This record gives sequence, structure tokens and C-alpha cells, in this order.
Amino acid sequence: MPTFAPVDEQLTYIKKGSSEIVKESELREKLEKSRTAGKPLRVKAGFDPTAPDLHLGHTVLLRKLKHFQDLGHTVIFLIGDFTGMIGDPTGRSATRPSLSAEELMRNAKTYMEQVYKILSPRTTEVRFNNEWFEKMKSADWIKLAAKTTVSQMLEREDFHKRFHEEKPIALHELLYPLAQGYDSVMLKADVELGGTDQKFNLLVGRELQRSYGQESQVVLTMPILEGLGGVQKMSKSYGNAIGIKEPPLEMYGKLMSISDEMMWRYYELLTDVQMTEIERMKRQSHPMQAKKDLAARIVKDFHSEEAATKAAEDWAKQFQKDEVPESVEEIFVNYAEVAWSQEDLELSSDGFVGFRAPGMGPVDLGVRLDRLLVICGLADSATDAARKLKQGAVRVFDSVEHRPRILTRFENSNSRLTLRVGKRVKVAVLTWQPSPAMSS
Repeated sequence: MPTFAPVDEQLTYIKKGSSEIVKESELREKLEKSRTAGKPLRVKAGFDPTAPDLHLGHTVLLRKLKHFQDLGHTVIFLIGDFTGMIGDPTGRSATRPSLSAEELMRNAKTYMEQVYKILSPRTTEVRFNNEWFEKMKSADWIKLAAKTTVSQMLEREDFHKRFHEEKPIALHELLYPLAQGYDSVMLKADVELGGTDQKFNLLVGRELQRSYGQESQVVLTMPILEGLGGVQKMSKSYGNAIGIKEPPLEMYGKLMSISDEMMWRYYELLTDVQMTEIERMKRQSHPMQAKKDLAARIVKDFHSEEAATKAAEDWAKQFQKDEVPESVEEIFVNYAEVAWSQEDLELSSDGFVGFRAPGMGPVDLGVRLDRLLVICGLADSATDAARKLKQGAVRVFDSVEHRPRILTRFENSNSRLTLRVGKRVKVAVLTWQPSPAMSS
């Protein structure tokens, strides 16, 4: 009989990175029963094979499935070869074009090749929901549709919005939440995972299980992972995704381009590192080294340890070739031209920086990086600067920067920022003293 960790210990690991659990008290009860009986929970997540490859955003759910596996539970990787033909309406302002069965199965094949890079084959059930839907007759669909009402479906945010905007809602789209919920009935799921945008569908599964005389599944939602720019969700259509089949060096380099703030979110959602260790790293690790460790971990997960080591070495060589030259143009910029806010200007005018008393410590003040790039001649306009930042083409010191506004530290009466856009490097010296150009 398998043994399971204490319930509180399991809950801590399960809750890492999660957005919501409906209901946590039910999950605790299920874990206690599982531990007493020595019987693993059945934990389900569904993936419609509407695209040929998975990216790191998809693996947030896979990683949480792995956490359940680490705790001894059985996970179900459900491929929606039937629901994929309907098309998930989540977040859609118009009806999604349907894919053919051939396209779906071709994509499903690549999913099968990729999923075991994270999940253990020993405790993973791979299922296809056409297994039961192809056997259903018209009368079965009528019985299933009778389990809910049109008004309940219109409570769903995207349906509700489209209804009030008088945009079409195809009848087959209303079937999608029912079909996904029925998957939970057929699989007797104890827990179902999904993104925060899937909450409505997951809750339908709870209701359907009750209607069919089963104990309702617990719903656990995970955040939607932001892509490389740190704003929009990771998506190939946005050009901000990291595919899990990308070459090691390309994957490593993209991960090194994320902001320090996003790095910790990636640690939380894309690794098995416990929160206590992540918090320790935040306090004690240098951000650059922490980011290298993150990139190496993720490359190792999807390639190998050797590939991760070589990618790190190759990236370092490539980066070192772009070191800041010894003689680089310095451009003096009056802080008032690039101040982030009026409050920052007021702080500086009160003498906290340019005229503060001896012994006063350094001050963090906001800088309009997009405006600074234009003044330094590294961008043609604010729009061009914003585009370069979004593309990850701008480095401040050693880190890629995507934000148009940043904080910088003033030690005395100025601050030096090394700016790099491609091969062009300049040092901006922010000061309250007149620049040479101003003096003349």
C-alpha cells in the first residue's frame, strides 16, 4: 500500500503558485481519505490539441500535475480530440474556427511526444475524450444538455459579453463546457486543474458529477503565464512564447531576456523549487546568477543536463563578445528631462540628491527609459523606443529591460546607466549639474 506525506505538507506543495482552490476544505478531506486508505487521488487536466507544439505557458498545468505525481497521486493527461473539434470559446469574442479530426490527431501526436518531458509515464494516464463521445447517441446528448440551462451558460463572462454586444454565439459552443464537465464524470476525477480562464468550465464539471451521483471534484486554477515581455499571456501569436522543442541555446537566451521580476514568477510556476527556497534566493542570490540557474533548470527539463551546460557556456561566450568597450560615449542628461513623475522631481528639488547633506544614503528615483533612449540617440522616437523595449532589444547594464519606466539609484549627484541597443552602447550620466552642452 503506498504511503503519502502528511496532509499539510501535501497542501503546501499543491498550493505553490496556484490561484484558487474550490474548495480547499474538500481537497484536505480528499487527501486525508487518500492517506488513510492508501489510495491515490485521480487528478485531471485537459488539453485540446489545437496547435502542434506546447510552449512553457502550457507546462504550468503539466508542472502542477507533476507536483501531484511527486506526492504519489495518479494524473490524467486528457487530450481533447473531440472537444477540440468544438473549439474552446474561453476568452473568444467570436466563434473559433473548427479543426479537422486529422489536424487534431496530428497535433495530439506531438503532445504525446512532449508530455513525458515533465510527467512520469508510470503514474500518468493518457486518455482521449473521443473514447466516450464517439459512443454517445442523440438521446445521450439530450440527457446531458438537460443538466444545465441557457441562463446558466450565459452567466459565463465571454458568452454574457457577446450576448449583450449582439455578437453570434453558436449552439455548439454552448456544448463545450458540458463536454469538458462530462469528461470529469467519465474519468471519475477527484481534482481538475485549469487556467484561471477555465474556472467556469471546471465548475460545470463539479455540478455534472453531482448530477451523476459522484462526489464533486475539487477545482484548482493556475495563473496564465506571461510571455517574454511580461505583459501579455504567453502565446505564439503574440511572438512572446518559448516553445519546449526550441533548441537549448535559443531557449536559454530567451529565458535570460526576461525581467528580474518575471524571473521569480517563472521560478514559482515552471520549476519544482519550493517557495521557502525561492524566498531565500530572493534575499541572498544575485539576480543574474538566479536567472542563469532558472534557464539551466528549464533547458535541462526539456533537453538534458549536458545541453543546459553547453547552452550556458555558449550564451556566456556570445554575451562576453558584446562587452561594453573601454572607450564609450558618455551623454550627460539633466534628470528633469527623463524624470518618471512629478514626485521624483520634487524629491530631487528638495535637495535629497543634488544638494543633500554629506553622509545621506543613495536614493532610488524613477527614470523614463523610453525617453532616455531617444535623447541618447539609441531610438528614433518614443514609439521606436517602446518597440525596441517590447522586442527585448534593450539592455540596461547586463539585463534585458522591457519596461519603459525603471528605477535607478543615485549615489551622489548623478547616476550612470550603461545602455545597449544591439551593437550600439552608450553611457547616460543623469545629473542635476549643467551638462557641457548646457554650459556652452
